[in-house]
Amino acid sequence: MITSPIWLPATLIAGATQAWRTALQRRVSQSLSLNAAGLVRYLYGLPFALLLLAGYQALFPTPFPVLGPLFLPFCAAGGLAQIIATNLLILAFGHRNFVVGTAYSKTEAVQGAILSFLLMGETLSALSWAGIGCGVTGVMLLSTGGKRMGPMDFVRALGQPAALTGIASGFFFALTAIGIRRATQQVGGGDPVHAALIVLCVTVALQSLMQGGWLLWREPGEMRRVFASWRVSGQVGLLSACGSACWFTGFATAPVALVRIVGQIEVAFTLAFGHFYLGERMARSEVAGLLLVVIGVALALAGAL
Repeated sequence: MITSPIWLPATLIAGATQAWRTALQRRVSQSLSLNAAGLVRYLYGLPFALLLLAGYQALFPTPFPVLGPLFLPFCAAGGLAQIIATNLLILAFGHRNFVVGTAYSKTEAVQGAILSFLLMGETLSALSWAGIGCGVTGVMLLSTGGKRMGPMDFVRALGQPAALTGIASGFFFALTAIGIRRATQQVGGGDPVHAALIVLCVTVALQSLMQGGWLLWREPGEMRRVFASWRVSGQVGLLSACGSACWFTGFATAPVALVRIVGQIEVAFTLAFGHFYLGERMARSEVAGLLLVVIGVALALAGAL
């Protein structure tokens, strides 16, 4: 159920911001461990998340809303699911067939649609379902990086560690979206943007405690490196906070699967930028994947109207 048209621009901005943040986080991950690189986006993102909430509160002064009894559990569950999903995705990169792992992680939109129906009763039109299928197929094609991989190649790869970790990553990313959506529904007041920012601040704080506590326990030496990387990590935190604020706003105002499939337009923007601005050549499979993503987004939007 769509409660506000703000979900569409918020989702598009979230996709663009995520691409930028990911590029910066890759630089950080070169000098940090898996968990340390993950902590950066939460620890450095928390101050900016608090600033966003304070700024919104100053622009639209309202009493702090009443929080439901399940608010904290949903924030914690969504935050933990995101930590697990991110780690699984990085593990998928590390396997021999990382292309397959990445591609299977893109089944998140389909898994999200199924889980949101089972757990929250969210339904989509047939046109939106067609858009999800089209978009996921397109992103999987783009994930091959131009390599020739037929449908049976993906089927045969189902038993590979890369495929299993990729599917698991998509599953936990879908759970993240559902946890965040349920958390925003626990915030009273009727302002979905305000609710999204409150959920963002609490979730990022909990993620900083969870992953920071793990890092102090298992890799105490990495904490020093996290603070030493503040110049780039601060930028990662800023982009992460802004992107998550937009994602959370999308989840607060539209079905999970719809937000995720529209957010995949980020992949199309990235590929188009590389081709038209950087002069990179595109393989036929990438062109087909790009068209499928765009068609998928258009169908999903048409089905939502």
